[in-house]
Amino acid sequence: MQDPAALVEAFRKEFGGEPRLYRAPGRVNLIGEHTDYNDGFVLPAALEMATWVAAAPRNDRRLCIRSRLYGQDASFDLDDPAPTPRHDWTDYVRGVALMLGCEGRPVGGANVLIASDVPVGSGLSSSAALEVSVGYALLDLAGDIVDRRRLALACQRAENEFVGMRCGIMDQFIACHGEAAHALLLDCRSLEYRLVPIDAKVRVVICNSMVRHALAGSEYNLRRQECERGVALLGAVLPGVRALRDVDMAGLERHAGLLPELTLRRCRHVVSENARVQQAAAALQAGRVDAFGRLMNASHRSMRDDYEISCGEIDILVELAWRSEGVLGSRMTGGGFGGCTVSLVEAGAVEAFGAAIVTGYVKATGRTPEVFVCSPGPGVCHAVS
Repeated sequence: MQDPAALVEAFRKEFGGEPRLYRAPGRVNLIGEHTDYNDGFVLPAALEMATWVAAAPRNDRRLCIRSRLYGQDASFDLDDPAPTPRHDWTDYVRGVALMLGCEGRPVGGANVLIASDVPVGSGLSSSAALEVSVGYALLDLAGDIVDRRRLALACQRAENEFVGMRCGIMDQFIACHGEAAHALLLDCRSLEYRLVPIDAKVRVVICNSMVRHALAGSEYNLRRQECERGVALLGAVLPGVRALRDVDMAGLERHAGLLPELTLRRCRHVVSENARVQQAAAALQAGRVDAFGRLMNASHRSMRDDYEISCGEIDILVELAWRSEGVLGSRMTGGGFGGCTVSLVEAGAVEAFGAAIVTGYVKATGRTPEVFVCSPGPGVCHAVS
């Protein structure tokens, strides 16, 4: 956890003056992977782990940023007529400022010091936490009323158009709208959502595989292209199909012969995952955590076999979890090819679960995983030192 007072003191030494503090959380997706950019449904929860921003306005149009995580700084002219990405962490910050400016929001120059305890490259959406925390800070410093829905969309646009990752809206939306002790069922087409309480008898446990395979970014965009191909083919025979959200399993099976085998498997994951998300939200709402866990397990098998976004290390973590006492369900979470798993564990079994995961994973891979027992937290907000 970050020390807010230490961040304020570091800002004083770096920039001088008194900053305002802001925080935006990372997230864990309980179920609903690669459904968001298909206009589907997701069920994420905000984490206590967060990106923190200390910021103060400047009298010019420069955005001066420093990351304590990377030990790097950068400065940008907000009026640069031809901004170009640097292909590093600064693109997330600059991209958000640019997109807010394109919307006519009154973003001005600022000094910004950034710190984070969201593990980078772990599938817990450190990028969205960075985007949302900075975006919220820039709007607040300018005296603008923060519309969380518009902020989430601007941050998604920054990642799509400036960073070059064709992500959906889920990560930015949960970073803006999360609530303590709740998951959030989001319709990624309408952006309608409702909060779903998480039973106090269970714990959400995240296990970090400590690996991130290099093909993650390129394969993410490729999966999106494969889904779009499926939509084009199915849309020719199924009226009203604009995204895989509009296809049910019966329709997919009826027209499976139109699709190449690979495209069919990609579509089958998304269509079945959308159904699982809605079933899982209903189960969680009713306190049927056993049913929720079974849906998590089915989700992982679908990601592993049909969408092919898992990897050996992640599968080891999931299989270790499936064999552990008190585990209701476990699956990969995040974009894929490394990162983290999420497990739903009975509260009394958490300590033994963590020990078994560490022992088994070290034996199988030689790597020591990080294990986090999580309490879902709030979305972006002002913070106090």
